[in-house]
Amino acid sequence: MRIMPIIWILLATALLSAVFAAAIGRVLIPYLKKIHFGQTILEIGPRWHKNKQGTPIMGGFMFIISSVVTVIAGYVLYRIQCVQDGTDPEIRNGMLRLIACVVFSLLFSCIGFADDYIKAVKKQNLGLRPRQKMAAQFLLCAGFLAVLYALGDHSTELDLIFCKLDLHFFYYPIMILFMIYLSNAVNLTDGVDGLCGTVTAVAMLAFTMICSKEISLYAIAIAGGCLGFLVWNLHPAKCFMGDTGSMYLGGAFVAIGLTTHQHLVMVLVGLVYVLEALSVVIQVSYFKYTAKQHFKKTGEKGKGKRIFKMTPIHHHFEMSGFSEYRIVATFSLFGLIAGTLGVLTVLL
Repeated sequence: MRIMPIIWILLATALLSAVFAAAIGRVLIPYLKKIHFGQTILEIGPRWHKNKQGTPIMGGFMFIISSVVTVIAGYVLYRIQCVQDGTDPEIRNGMLRLIACVVFSLLFSCIGFADDYIKAVKKQNLGLRPRQKMAAQFLLCAGFLAVLYALGDHSTELDLIFCKLDLHFFYYPIMILFMIYLSNAVNLTDGVDGLCGTVTAVAMLAFTMICSKEISLYAIAIAGGCLGFLVWNLHPAKCFMGDTGSMYLGGAFVAIGLTTHQHLVMVLVGLVYVLEALSVVIQVSYFKYTAKQHFKKTGEKGKGKRIFKMTPIHHHFEMSGFSEYRIVATFSLFGLIAGTLGVLTVLL
């Protein structure tokens, strides 16, 4: 296992990121209110969410800024402490992988920012078109895989823990779809106060245990940033991360995960995300199938059936009587158990 030996740098990075993110909120939230960048709530959501109308969005800048600044500071401390030769190919490669992960996450965040900006200016919950998002995500994911290839990751094997499947050329299109699914799954998890932040903090702590020295710094910086953001985002939320934040976290999750090249472990660490997105796929597919069957029998359109009360699945629990605090605690605990299993598969 490749755990960074200088534990104090990891802890300092996490603490500094948390404090910095929370401090940014004191300035950012009043500014977002001043320029009227508030959330528009859809009519199809839970009716009690109407109380959140106008809550500032783009709060994700708190952990974006804090994680980028503190990972740079942490990496400088790491290099000073270890007194390593910067010309060493392994050290240089690790630094370049770290830069690639950070840049990819920031570019993913730009997609979310564009989406949030359109929502805030037009005062509606419709931002970029799905095709525009997908096209941008496809290009970024393909570019990131190309960078990893240039840095020496030529393996086309799919790691399923107990076996490996060599997909050859097909590895790359499959990984692009995998990255798009998981990054958007993180975005879907942002629907209840504090949920995406806590689940991501847990996932990043798991990654800290299994990633390379340099990448573990980035994972712990994001975990700390999410904790600082939760000061403002736990129910009742004073600020939402918006797509600016959730797309950043989604990009960071897939980028960090792919550097480990352990695909099933990545799914375990992000199992909450996987199930959130899967619930939407199941709901939509079942509704369309039953609507089609109903139309064949009666000629009536739009009469499909649903498995869940509402998706993503956290809304199903919400509409079943779970409080937002209970949902956050339950999903985070589930994520912790799944993440621990993922870490154990690497350790054992």
